[in-house]
Amino acid sequence: MKISVIKVGGNIINDEQALASFLDQFSALEGPKVLVHGGGKLATAMAKRLGIEPKMVDGRRVTDADTLEVVTMVYGGLVNKNIVAKLQAKGTNAIGLTGADANIIESDKRTGWEIDYGFVGDVRKANASPIIGLLEQGITPVVAPLTHNGEGQLLNTNADTMAQATAVALGQAGHEVSLRYCFEKAGVLLDINDDNSLVPVLNPQKFEEFKAEGVVADGMLPKLKNAFDAIDASVTEVWLGKVEGLLSKEPVGTKIIGSR
Repeated sequence: MKISVIKVGGNIINDEQALASFLDQFSALEGPKVLVHGGGKLATAMAKRLGIEPKMVDGRRVTDADTLEVVTMVYGGLVNKNIVAKLQAKGTNAIGLTGADANIIESDKRTGWEIDYGFVGDVRKANASPIIGLLEQGITPVVAPLTHNGEGQLLNTNADTMAQATAVALGQAGHEVSLRYCFEKAGVLLDINDDNSLVPVLNPQKFEEFKAEGVVADGMLPKLKNAFDAIDASVTEVWLGKVEGLLSKEPVGTKIIGSR
């Protein structure tokens, strides 16, 4: 199978019009597809409504027991089922899942950092067979960023990493996989404020140069690490960019080129 794995970020999910436009284009995307979503801004807003002050360190969420309850409700419930319902209305037969469902993604609680991030999971492995089974039935999996450790503990897990692990597992199962990271920018930009400064192709050497020069920094660094890990494993193609560019028949954005 040719499978598209699409990751969509919180800024799109947080905006009803942007989400509706994304889901229109996602529904129109031909062939088997998997959607992995975030939803951090909505989780932050819900936590504040419940009197729980979010804790962030270097842009990463610290997930204590109270916060885990909130992200489970928001990611696995509110956001996930809202997306599924909207996709059903557009003729896409979707099913909402987390990484714990059908043992799709197993993780380990994050350790070895100076900061204790609490109930945060680092992906150990993804299992392709449940996803393939759904795709073969014409069902589109919509995966929320929660995983489990195999011992009954849910873990808050980075959606970019989950998308990468899912794409790699599907590729290792013998499928042709396109991984696309949709976010608010046109792709990797030489000038963060100028979409016309798009870098159309990025290889590992240029990535290292951009890191040293500060062209890419902050949240783009882990996103690009995931992209390079995917293309160096078993994923056929990896793209980053805006929805309208990446979900067209001929993707427009930054294409990641691996070292092999």
